[in-house]
Amino acid sequence: MGEIVLQDVHKAFGDVTVVRDINLRIADGEFVVFVGPSGCGKSTLLRMITGLETVTNGRVLIDDEDVTEAKPSSRGLAMVFQSYALFPHLTVRDNIGFGLRIAGLPRSEIAAKVAQASSILGLDKLLDRKPRELSGGQQQRVAIGRAIVREPSAFLFDEPLSNLDAALRVQMRIELIRLHRRLNTTMVFVTHDQVEAMTMADRIVVLEGGHIQQFATPIELYDRPVNQFVAGFIGSPKMNFLEAKPTGDGRVQVNNGPALAPHDAKTDRLAMAQTVGIRPEHITYSHDSGDLTGTIVVEEQLGSDAFLYVDVEGIGMVTVRAVGERDFHSDQTVHLTLPPDRCHVFDREGLRINTN
Repeated sequence: MGEIVLQDVHKAFGDVTVVRDINLRIADGEFVVFVGPSGCGKSTLLRMITGLETVTNGRVLIDDEDVTEAKPSSRGLAMVFQSYALFPHLTVRDNIGFGLRIAGLPRSEIAAKVAQASSILGLDKLLDRKPRELSGGQQQRVAIGRAIVREPSAFLFDEPLSNLDAALRVQMRIELIRLHRRLNTTMVFVTHDQVEAMTMADRIVVLEGGHIQQFATPIELYDRPVNQFVAGFIGSPKMNFLEAKPTGDGRVQVNNGPALAPHDAKTDRLAMAQTVGIRPEHITYSHDSGDLTGTIVVEEQLGSDAFLYVDVEGIGMVTVRAVGERDFHSDQTVHLTLPPDRCHVFDREGLRINTN
């Protein structure tokens, strides 16, 4: 079992509040990612679950047991940090089994657990090496192996991939997803990288300013963000935001642009519309005509995609994602069209007013 529940959790350091009124239920066996910008409270929240940080107010429950005041060692959790924290003078085998040896387990049991963990992580042939003889990805797997042998009710990861290069990060993401499926154990993962969050999580907690902005599946966050912050944070390149105002006839007028009729907007709230958002891949483009006309300032050609940064007079920079595009280049004129059914409408408070 590994259900984690936070009830009205609040954390303050003196007069500075960093986490506010957090209510969260992480189901047993779920892979949940905490994501948000630096300083949003995600690592503090993780540390309060583990007991490494005290809770100012509220309760932390693990499998229905109140562990708010419990020591970290008694919570049945395993933590993997950004730093591998391996003992340089010990072999991989001894690093993985170190905690079990300290706990006084028999050598035969330690050997069996280490063998099982190393098999899961593909470390069988590396057991007699020292950390200095391993790559960054291999060292991270050793740190994860050290957590696996404890057979915790949940694994907690605090930005464990930050020290790896881009290729290793992709590889480790895949390995962690496979590990979760194999162990079927609750995992809570902290990152500032929304790509990691989108590709790994069953559900994502988006944090900002110590508050949970939205807790949902990756696709729900992408397709139905509850507010402008979530819409802008999830997705790369980020969503375009265009200033707008209601027309009074069920449409929204983009400033210096077209009037749009979002088919799923709450009509009683259209009067409060202030911003239209649209993702770069949803904007259509052509050489001939469209809702907006601009000049391509920068063309980022990635082969599979091209990102066009278009300067539109009276609006500013608009980002377009063009799949497999080869015909548009910097300094060219391009015409853009905003499909109404792809537009998100936000009110004066930054809340999304679309119903779907």
